Amino acid sequence: MSPRRTETGGRIDRLRTIRFTFDGAPYTGHAGDTLASALLANGVTLFGRSFKYHRPRGLLSAGVEEPNALVTVLRGEVREPNIPATMVEIYDGLVAVSQNRTPSLAWDIGAINQLGGKILSAGFYYKTFMGPVIGPLKGTRFWMFCEHFIRRAAGLGKAGTAPDPARYERMNAFCDVLVVGSGPAGLMAAKAAADQGARVILADLEAHFGGSANWSGETIDGMPAADWAQRMAAQLAGNDNVRLLPRTTVWGYYDGNTLAALERVTDHREVAAKGEPRQRYWAIRAGTVVLATGSFERPLVFPGNDRPGVMLAHAAGRYVNEYGVLPGQRVALFTNNDSAYRSAVALKKAGAAVVAIIDVRSDVSNEMRRLASDAEAELLAGHAVVATEGGKALTGLKVQGFDAMSGSLSGDERSIHADSLLMSGGWSPTIHLASQAGAKAEWDPARQAFLPPKPTQRWIGAGAFTGSFSTAEAIAEGRAAGLQAAGGTASSGPLPVVEAAPGDPNPAPVFEIRAKGKSFVDFQHDVTAEDVRLAHREGFVSVEHLKRYTTLGMATDQGKNSNVPGLAIMAEALGKPIPEVGTTRFRPPYTAVSIGSLAAERFGDLKPERLTPMHDWHIANGARMYSAGLWYRPMIYGLPGETVEQAYVREAKATRDNAGIVDVSTLGKIAVQGPDAAEFLDRVYTNMFSTLAVGKARYGLMLREDGLAFDDGTTWRLGEQDFLMTTTTANAGKVMQHLEYFLDVIWPELKVTVTSVTDEWAGAAIGGPDARAILAACVTGTAVDNATLPFMGIVHGRIAGVPVMICRLSFSGEMAFEVYSGAGYGTRVWEALIEAGKPFGLVTYGLEALGTMRIEKGHVTGAEIDGRTTARDLHLDWMLSKKKPFIGSAMMDREGLIAPDRLELVGLIALDNRALNGGGHIVEELDEANPHDSIGHITACCYSPALGKYIALALVKGGKARHGTRAFVSDPLRNRFGPVEIVSNHFYDPDGSRMHG
Repeated sequence: MSPRRTETGGRIDRLRTIRFTFDGAPYTGHAGDTLASALLANGVTLFGRSFKYHRPRGLLSAGVEEPNALVTVLRGEVREPNIPATMVEIYDGLVAVSQNRTPSLAWDIGAINQLGGKILSAGFYYKTFMGPVIGPLKGTRFWMFCEHFIRRAAGLGKAGTAPDPARYERMNAFCDVLVVGSGPAGLMAAKAAADQGARVILADLEAHFGGSANWSGETIDGMPAADWAQRMAAQLAGNDNVRLLPRTTVWGYYDGNTLAALERVTDHREVAAKGEPRQRYWAIRAGTVVLATGSFERPLVFPGNDRPGVMLAHAAGRYVNEYGVLPGQRVALFTNNDSAYRSAVALKKAGAAVVAIIDVRSDVSNEMRRLASDAEAELLAGHAVVATEGGKALTGLKVQGFDAMSGSLSGDERSIHADSLLMSGGWSPTIHLASQAGAKAEWDPARQAFLPPKPTQRWIGAGAFTGSFSTAEAIAEGRAAGLQAAGGTASSGPLPVVEAAPGDPNPAPVFEIRAKGKSFVDFQHDVTAEDVRLAHREGFVSVEHLKRYTTLGMATDQGKNSNVPGLAIMAEALGKPIPEVGTTRFRPPYTAVSIGSLAAERFGDLKPERLTPMHDWHIANGARMYSAGLWYRPMIYGLPGETVEQAYVREAKATRDNAGIVDVSTLGKIAVQGPDAAEFLDRVYTNMFSTLAVGKARYGLMLREDGLAFDDGTTWRLGEQDFLMTTTTANAGKVMQHLEYFLDVIWPELKVTVTSVTDEWAGAAIGGPDARAILAACVTGTAVDNATLPFMGIVHGRIAGVPVMICRLSFSGEMAFEVYSGAGYGTRVWEALIEAGKPFGLVTYGLEALGTMRIEKGHVTGAEIDGRTTARDLHLDWMLSKKKPFIGSAMMDREGLIAPDRLELVGLIALDNRALNGGGHIVEELDEANPHDSIGHITACCYSPALGKYIALALVKGGKARHGTRAFVSDPLRNRFGPVEIVSNHFYDPDGSRMHG
C-alpha cells in the first residue's frame, strides 16, 4: 500500500497498476489517477520550484488551476513543458520531469534567490532599466549587464526542438445548444435540452463527466452523486442528438456564438491507435451556450502559505473521494467559510487525523460546530494561521487570535503539529468564457466574488458559475437553462433529491492575515502581498498596471487563484471597495493551447492554401505549382529535361500558333446587384458602366481616393440589375473591402448588394487562332461565331452537359474566351475543353507563359499598379471619363500626379541578348563601380518567343518621350549591367488585329 493511499474509496481501478517515472525515479499508480494524485499517494510532497525565488512548492489544487506542480512530459525526443500534473492522466511508460531547477528538484541552486530580499521585489527587472551607478555600469549599461542573466532565468519548462510526429485534426461543429461543463448543472442542462429535441454538445475538460459530483461525497436520488452522474452521462450518450466531448477544454468565446475547444484525444495513452490524432481543435457554432463551468476555491494569504503541504481544502476532498489519496496524516484546516468543514469530515472518514479547524470567524454556526465534532477536530474560532514550519514538507503551523472585523491579531502564538494544512478563502465563479463573450464582471459583496456579466451574446449560466454553490441549486438552474436554451417551457416535474451537508456559501471578507513573513498571492510568479502594496506606493493604482508591474495573474494559471486576493489587497491599499478597483478582463485562451492543434492538418504551413477546382488535375498532369498570393497555381507544365524558361517559351509559342488553355479560377469575382448597381459601378470605375448592354462585358479601371490606380478588370452585365465584376487575383479581398466601405459609409442610400462569389465559379481561359474552333467542337446550346459572340460578348451554353457562361475577352493578346462553370464541375469542363482541343494542338499553360504573353501585349498587373502609379502613367488615361465624377477623380489631377517627369510605362529590349531581372534599375549612364541616377525600374521581364528577344516592362521617367532611345540596366545586387532600348510597351500586335479578328 502506498504511504497515503486509503485502503478503500475513490474511483480509481485498484486492480490495474500503472508504472511511470518522475525525475527518473520509478513510481506506480492506478488507472484513473492523475500524475498529481499518483505522486501524492506515493508520499511525494515536493512537486516544483517557483519562478522567481525557486521556493519549494507542493500541490495547491487538483484541477486545471494548479500553479505549482508544473511538469514536462517526454515522448521520445519530443518534450511538452508547463503541464499541470493535476491534468496529466498516467499511463504505462509515462515519463515526466520537474522544471525550473538546477541540478535537481530537491537541491536547486536557484533557491539562493530567496536571499535577494527587496532587490528582487516587484518590478525589479524594470528598475534595472535605470540601474544604479556601479562603476562603469551607469544607466542602461546596468540593464545590459543584467539582461543576460534575467533572460537565462526567465521561463519555466524548456521547450523542445525535435519535430513533433503527432497528428492533429480540426473539426467544425454546429449545434442548437452547447453545454460547457458537466457537473450537476451541466448534466441537467444537457438532458433538458436533449429531451426537447435540440442538437446538444456537452464538453468537459475532465476525463469523466460529473464535475463536483465525482468528489463531493453527496447523494443524489438515493445514490452516490458520482454514480448518479455516471448514469446521467450514459443516458445522454444513448441520444442520437447528443455529442459528448470529454477531455475537451472550451477555451475561447468569439463573436456570433462561435467557441473554440481543444480535445485531448490520445494524451492519456502511451501510443495512439492508427489514424488517431493526438489532439483535435473544434470550432463550434452554437445557437445558445449554457455555461456551467463551476468555480475555483481561493487560497488565503498568510505567511508561509506556499509551503509544500499547504493545499486548498476542496482539492484535499477531491483527492480523498475521487482518487483515494490522503493529503497527509495529521491535517489542519484554515478557513473563512463553511465549505472547508465538509472536507474535514471527508478526511476523517478516510482515516486522517483532523487536528484542528482554524476559522477567522468568531460566530461559527451550530451546524459547522457539529461537523467539526464529527471530524473530531478542535475548533479554533476567531483565530488565524500566522506561520507555517518545515522545509520541503510541512511539519507544523502557528495560530493566533484574530478579529475578522479589524484584521488584528491578539494573544500568544500557539503551535500545532500537522503535515498538511488545508485552506479555503471562498469561491470565485469561473466566468472566463462569459467575460470573453463581452461585458464586465459584477461584484457580489455577499459572495465576495465577481459574478458573470449580463449576457451580450446568446448564453445562459447555471450552477456555481452564477454563484449558486449548492448542488440542489445547480440542478434546478441547469434544468431551467437547458429548457430555455432549447426553447422549451418550464418543467413542473420533480427534480433529483440531493442529500448534502449544510453550509453557508458566503465567506467572511477576509483575504489576508498580516503577520511577519512572506505571504504569497500569486504562487507561480512569487508575487507577495507586500509586492502589491509596493506597487501602490510606487504609483501603480490601475488594476492593469498592477498586473503588469507585479506580474500578478500573468503566470500559466492566468490568475485563477490569485486575482481576487490580489485585488482585495490593492483595494485595501487604495482605501476603495473592490468593485471600484475593478478586475482585469479575461481573454482567450482559457488554458494553454498547442500550436499543433491550431495548425492541425495544415501543420508545417505558414499561411492558408487556396486550391482551384482543377488543382488535382494539374498535379496529376505534371504541373509545377507555386503560390500566387494564397492560391496555388501551375507555373509550367514541364516536359522531361525542360528548364522553366524552355517550358514557358514552348507553351506561349504553341498558344500563339494554335491554342492554349489556362486555369483562371483565382480571379476575384464579385456579384454586384440591385436597382442602383449600374450607378454604383459608374462611381467606382473611371469609365461608364451604366451604358453597358446586357450580355456584354467592359474593361474597367478603379482609382483610390487619392487618385492613384487601384485595380483593373472586367465587369459583365448579366441583367439590368445584375453585374459580375472580376478583379486581379491578388486584389480580390481589397476590392471587396473597398466596395463595402463605400456602400456602408459613403453611399448608404444606394440599393446595392455586393457578394464575393470567387469560390463559386471555376474558370478556364482558352486563347489562340484555333480557340473558336475548339469551343465550337464542344459547346452546345449556343453558337460561338463572331456574330453571336463578338468581342466582349457573353453567351450561355453547355459543355459536357454542364451549364457554362462564356465571355470573349483576352489577356494574352490572342482571340480568347473565358469559360465559367460551377466550381464543382470545373474539372469536368476543363477536361472536355482539353479533349476537344487535342486535334488542334491545344496546350495547357501556366503563369509563366501567361505572364510572357501579357508582357508581349503590354497589359498591366499588380507589378505596375503598385500603389504609386496613375492611369496616365500606365497610358490608361483614355479610360478616364469626362462625363461623370468617380472615386479619385477629384484628386487625380494634383500637381504631383501630372508632373512631366513622372515614371511612365515603357517596354525594354535587352540589346546584349541576356535575361533581365525584375527590380533592376534603368540609368542613362552606366557606372558599375558607383551605380547612381536611376530613371526607373523594371516591373516584369521574360524571354519573348514572339520577338526572339529578352524583353521587359518598366516604369521610366518621361517614358513615352524616350521611345527609340538607349539606356542601361543597372542591377548591382545581381551583377547585371547592360544596354537596353526603350520602346512602346505594346511589343506584340499593337493594333489588336489578332485579338479582334
